[in-house]
Amino acid sequence: MEVLGLDHIDLTVTDMDRSIQFYDSVLGTLGFSRISHVSYVAWSNGRMNIGLRQADKEQMNLGFNRYRAGLHHFALRAKSRGQVDDLHQYLMDRGERILDPPAEYPEYGIHYYSLFFADPDGLKLEYLHFPWGYWRKVQTDGFDPRPRCEAEH
Repeated sequence: MEVLGLDHIDLTVTDMDRSIQFYDSVLGTLGFSRISHVSYVAWSNGRMNIGLRQADKEQMNLGFNRYRAGLHHFALRAKSRGQVDDLHQYLMDRGERILDPPAEYPEYGIHYYSLFFADPDGLKLEYLHFPWGYWRKVQTDGFDPRPRCEAEH
């Protein structure tokens, strides 16, 4: 058996209308299209889907906390560093919450270049670029031979 990749991720949100506006804008900019579904709202780029579901009323006042059990953040890979910069500018122009502007993160890998931002509920999102040849070997071998330091991003 083998896994070919991530098919979809569903996110639970506190305010569907607010989140739909955010994800329509951001995912639309990244080449995703809205797809219809009977039980939730979703977007697809033909390779993966991202869906939204309304949080249960009793859970909504807890807010998002990436240090509780569950999702810490998710990252989408860009084709180039320029695309990371372009999304950063787009988010800045819209007044979206930037957690960390584009920068290199050598602790994550050679030429790992990334932008961190938040959705309306505070879910941490990442848009990154790294040289695929090096990382394909690391991901296939399951080992990165470089020394690593502890970093929290």
